[in-house]
Amino acid sequence: MTVGTNSAPGVAAAAEERFRDAPEPPAAAADGLCGVPPQAVDSARARGAGPAARPVRADRAAAGAPGAGFGPGFAVDPDYLPDGLVVADDTGRVVCFNAAAARITALAPEQALGAPIDRALPLEDLEGRRWWALTDPYGGLATRRGQPERNLLLPGGREVLVSASYIRTHPTGPVRRLVVTLRGTEARRRTERSHAELIATVAHELRSPLTSVKGFTATLLAKWERFTDDQKRLMLETVDADANRVTRLITELLDISRIDSGRLEVRRQPVDIATAVGRHVQALTANGQAPERFLVSISRPLPDLWADPDKIDQILGNLLENAVRHGDGTVTIGVSPHEKGTAVTVSDEGPGIPEESMARVFTRFWRGSKRGGTGLGLYIVKGIVEAHGGTITVGRGPGGGAEFRFILPVSAPAYLTQ
Repeated sequence: MTVGTNSAPGVAAAAEERFRDAPEPPAAAADGLCGVPPQAVDSARARGAGPAARPVRADRAAAGAPGAGFGPGFAVDPDYLPDGLVVADDTGRVVCFNAAAARITALAPEQALGAPIDRALPLEDLEGRRWWALTDPYGGLATRRGQPERNLLLPGGREVLVSASYIRTHPTGPVRRLVVTLRGTEARRRTERSHAELIATVAHELRSPLTSVKGFTATLLAKWERFTDDQKRLMLETVDADANRVTRLITELLDISRIDSGRLEVRRQPVDIATAVGRHVQALTANGQAPERFLVSISRPLPDLWADPDKIDQILGNLLENAVRHGDGTVTIGVSPHEKGTAVTVSDEGPGIPEESMARVFTRFWRGSKRGGTGLGLYIVKGIVEAHGGTITVGRGPGGGAEFRFILPVSAPAYLTQ
């Protein structure tokens, strides 16, 4: 059985190609395959399943065909597949039930082999209707090739993702093999929970600034003449700050979408990292931070850095803002050459990050001990650094606080390297 992908549709497609027009293997050669001992096959036959009720794994391998085993053809034992694989013959009886299928269904292969597919897999849809009666794989339209993946229920209400492929000897012929793939729903549930948490966080973060913007603008429109110029300016400055906050949040969401889909674009230009650091420190002091709180150390000469200047500003802004907001004492920024490129370190003298939390710092929604913010900044920073081909780490600084260190490799635009 040659497998091209680990996904459920890929398993079904590979199985379809594998079984189409393939001769039946000798019964003795097939015994004990698909992770089922020969005595289980004998038991299935004794129940009246007949010679067809044998587990099929790679009958070409059993017959000594080219590509058998793990050679050039890479024929794979179904028990090695991460997804459940169930195969029924032309009479609807199970002839293969791999280890993953046994784990997902909590049914021993010995019980499934030789049994009708609707008894081995008594699936129901989410409305309680019997799935095999609805789909009728061996009847109905002869042009059908299978069923797309969908959520179905096993006995006890356990949810499972199921897809099926109908294998025919010719396009409108009878079904010769029914190949069913099974997957657990845990990964999908985790993704759904992550998306739900993201939506809840965004809704919460948007509500406050939009409420402020709506309140101040409505008040100004209704009672413009009653306010002094200083009051109007204060209200408009608040609206402007809240609008910037909404814009920043939307930018973060777009960055997360691009990072998750692998579409984050990096427009490389020459970047003076020392100047960029100085610019961010000046912005923070202009906003009220004491100049003596920052210590900048530049080790020269620095290698040429080709990077996306806007995204470098995003990295520096996020790390420095975190150090100022969550750390204490002096914030030290170090820039130095590294064997792989340029290294930048940002550390503070605050309480630092607990050892047990360091593995979660760059995950979504991590906020540490102090609440505030979306918890998406460091996740985005890591995505941007890795999009540049670099690495970022977190540890404990010399002053006891948190220390973030990212390394950007030496690189150049494509037109300079061709």
